[in-house]
Amino acid sequence: MSNPERPVEPTAEVTAEVTIWSLEQTSPDDLRPSAAPEGDVRIVRSGIPLPEFSRFLYTAVGGDIRWTDRLSMTYAQWQEALDRPGAETWVAYADGTPAGYIELDPQDDGVVEIMYFGLIPAFRGRRIGGHLLSYGVARAWDLAERWPERPATKRVWLHTCSKDGPHAMDNYLRRGFRLFDTRTETEPDVANPGPWPGSGRELLR
Repeated sequence: MSNPERPVEPTAEVTAEVTIWSLEQTSPDDLRPSAAPEGDVRIVRSGIPLPEFSRFLYTAVGGDIRWTDRLSMTYAQWQEALDRPGAETWVAYADGTPAGYIELDPQDDGVVEIMYFGLIPAFRGRRIGGHLLSYGVARAWDLAERWPERPATKRVWLHTCSKDGPHAMDNYLRRGFRLFDTRTETEPDVANPGPWPGSGRELLR
């Protein structure tokens, strides 16, 4: 039986400290490409900006590393993000199956951010990540060739954090990125969302 006279005690939010590293390249010559992996691996631009496909990639790649920032976006918000001139999504396929993706975010003054990058868990550890990152960064550098209204790319940057996979930072450094900023933030310590609610993978940390 409830007691309406008893005040409800507030629940303390569980938080965690997260370290965020920002890295950059300032010349196409900075890129140190990885060797291509063995097997049937292709990287293809997603030519139709489709929120359903983009959200699938986002949750499949980020479900076990706590990617949550886009989960609350509406369909219209997702479409708007994909429709921006210069925004591109490049998808890696292994034997015809989506294995991971890299999303390019066009910014002012010839700057391109690697907004999202990663592999679906089943494809990690197969040397696909270095190849996909190399290819995606090269596409960031030649973005203006496909979008003539944009200035030539002058800088490519990204950020990663301590929630990311254990090999992420090493991959970025091997591809020629340089660290230019480190900061620590306190964030809600959320559970892994998994690729879909109830998948069971959200229990992995």
